[in-house]
Amino acid sequence: MTRRRTLAPVLAAAVSGLVLLSACGAGEPATTTAGGDAPLTLRFTWWGNDNRLQTTSRVIEAFEAEHPNIRIQPEPGDWSGYWDRLATQSAANDTPDVIQMDEKYIVEYGSRGLLLDLADVDTGDFAPGTVELGEVDGTLVGINAGINAPSMAANPTLFEQAGVELPDDTTWTWDDFQRIAQEISAAGGGESWGAMNMMSTDAVLKAWLRQHGKEQWTADGIAYEASDVADYWSYFLTLQEDGSIPPASVTGEDEGQPIDQSLLGTNRVALGSLWSNQYPALDRATGESLLPLRLPRAEGTGRDAELWYKASMYWSASARSAHPEEAKIFIDYLANNVEAGTLLGTDRGVPANLTVREAIAGDLGESDRKVVEYLDSINDELGAPSLVPPMGGGQSPSIQLRYAQAVMFGTQAPEPAAEGFVTEVRGALG
Repeated sequence: MTRRRTLAPVLAAAVSGLVLLSACGAGEPATTTAGGDAPLTLRFTWWGNDNRLQTTSRVIEAFEAEHPNIRIQPEPGDWSGYWDRLATQSAANDTPDVIQMDEKYIVEYGSRGLLLDLADVDTGDFAPGTVELGEVDGTLVGINAGINAPSMAANPTLFEQAGVELPDDTTWTWDDFQRIAQEISAAGGGESWGAMNMMSTDAVLKAWLRQHGKEQWTADGIAYEASDVADYWSYFLTLQEDGSIPPASVTGEDEGQPIDQSLLGTNRVALGSLWSNQYPALDRATGESLLPLRLPRAEGTGRDAELWYKASMYWSASARSAHPEEAKIFIDYLANNVEAGTLLGTDRGVPANLTVREAIAGDLGESDRKVVEYLDSINDELGAPSLVPPMGGGQSPSIQLRYAQAVMFGTQAPEPAAEGFVTEVRGALG
């Protein structure tokens, strides 16, 4: 149970470095004319698996063919080390020009002046409400790379092998979820289970809170109590104790695996939480066509699943890029070019640009099509828009992981663990 290094001091050092450079007149952004003939290189960083590396590489090749004077230097990485690396680069004034950004950290980077103002990038064809998700303090610092939503992935083959019917996801509750998981686990003989343990899953905790009339974030703090988290962990602890989900030892090992090597990715659990953009990669990993379901809802609340759309990720640029105009040209290509949209598919979410989405619809494979259909199916039943985490809130998932593991391994009861979790999250907020 390792603790993620806090990013705030490193980012603060990055801001200090920017002020010093500005005062000295050094490192000023180049005045290169966009679209000029002089060759230049943009560094481009993102996180993701091998499939994302392949699709992104094809997009880079297509962009370079269209803009022969701009070379893209790829700097891919894994989620686990991505943010520590980016924070270190920022502190050293060595940030890549174009950055794949996440909602957990966009406020942290944007509010410190580390991200370029992207108001010049065309967002005229974006779906309503999808542009504002990239604004920090009124400045557009992230272009929505795709629309995403949480879901419960079902493995139809494991349901069939266990003789259990798939649920009606428009009405099922967390009680139904427990019953179904228990039945499938009983048929698995200790080799497969009905569901994964979601104690440490940030998105499912958020949904649970929303279903019980709470939210995860306010503009500058948390919007729930420790008792809300304790109830959530107690529910999954009950499922662990009755065998509906794997034992702690199996879950603990699983939480360190890449998603395609996880219990869900290797066909060992029938139900697991996924962001909608993850289906194409998981279908390839499992050899199955996983079924996107709405999350279960709370019994007796009269509320729906309280799902929400989020920006799956953003295209951002460094405020210290030597080639800011060319960085915007590349981001515009990623967000608005039909060829780029065709190559990217839904791996980073369903395109926010409606023109691109319509143009590529006929070229989508089965996995991509079902993602679009799932997002369309929940459109009229979404809950209130979800606020992005405030500064420091990006640390919440790693803090949740440590305390959730303490609960599942029995070193802390849900109530004191939840108190510790809430205290530490509050302390992490800027």
